[in-house]
Amino acid sequence: MSSIAVATVVDVTEPICQAIDSAKADMTIFDSSGIEAFVTENNPKYANRIIKQLKAYAKAQGFDKSYDPYKAAYGSMPSHASANPEIKQLYINGHFCYVFKFGIVTNGLGIIRHISFYNKNFMASHPDIVVEKKPDSPDEDKCVHDPKLLIPTLKDFFSKHPLINPKTFLGDAAFDTAQLYKRLLTGNTFGNDKHFSKAYIPLNARSGLENLDYSINEDGIPCCPHDPSLQMKYEGTSKLRSGVTRYKFVCPRMKWIYDKSTQKSHRHCFCDNPCTSSKCGRMVYIYPEKDLRSYPGTIRGTEKWDDTYKIRTVVERDINHIKDNLCIAGRRTQNEKTLHADLILAGITQLITVVLTDKINHHEYIRSIKPLIA
Repeated sequence: MSSIAVATVVDVTEPICQAIDSAKADMTIFDSSGIEAFVTENNPKYANRIIKQLKAYAKAQGFDKSYDPYKAAYGSMPSHASANPEIKQLYINGHFCYVFKFGIVTNGLGIIRHISFYNKNFMASHPDIVVEKKPDSPDEDKCVHDPKLLIPTLKDFFSKHPLINPKTFLGDAAFDTAQLYKRLLTGNTFGNDKHFSKAYIPLNARSGLENLDYSINEDGIPCCPHDPSLQMKYEGTSKLRSGVTRYKFVCPRMKWIYDKSTQKSHRHCFCDNPCTSSKCGRMVYIYPEKDLRSYPGTIRGTEKWDDTYKIRTVVERDINHIKDNLCIAGRRTQNEKTLHADLILAGITQLITVVLTDKINHHEYIRSIKPLIA
């Protein structure tokens, strides 16, 4: 019943969000977190004791500075709490904890669109999710799990809300995999030929971009073949007759020169060591459909990219708001149904706030309960 209530209120608030800011309402942002359960493993003394033992062991064995006792502690801890196998180990905001994991989908306004509780029922409804043994690195573990949960979570979201059709996806570097870009931006992943047009996902620091025809920087922007520190200038996007999108980049030392006699401007390259015989300088055409990871419907490193990607933090603030202000965190219980119900009720509370602020015409309070009550 609670999930049906959330779905209903989401549909009620969608026109309100579109009226407030259609561009932000057209965004989809996903992040995961966990509700810490009241178990022995969440006592700080539990992790500190293991870390202290490993530090002493490293010192006694004469290990060098490359040894990380925190990473070793993560690997040696059990993957779930002894009281309940559904309470999984997670590394959140720099500390170890045992939690019931959940995921939240919001729009760019920070309004909740969907909540998934990653319990047995969720896994049973998505048998394609392969649960693997955790790696030794807590940071790597986060990157392994979230990409596997993203598509199933979004499928559930779109199946419940077929009329909501956002075109922009925002996510952190954990989602920087070639396969995910393809599923997010093409095909019929979510049914009814529904997919995103743009994906704002920063490149994972552990991987880069490769291209054999020209040098390319970490943002996917072509660079001067003779000087990789000089990125080429973006000169616009065009559509070919076939409907294929094309990005155009030109030589960083190219300038437009105005000819008074013809009253026209033309390109001229002022490079001392040109890489082409053309007076216009080198030009590079990018076809994003050929490499969705490098060019996910938008161009990294631009002001528009930076301004848009900053919006992603609203989902993190939403999670903190739910945990702190709506009292989801710090619950002294191990009961999964209670925690799940409280999480759903917290989401409904936010959505009702949106409806109330719209009724009194104070949209600035859509995510602020205290000023609204006052």
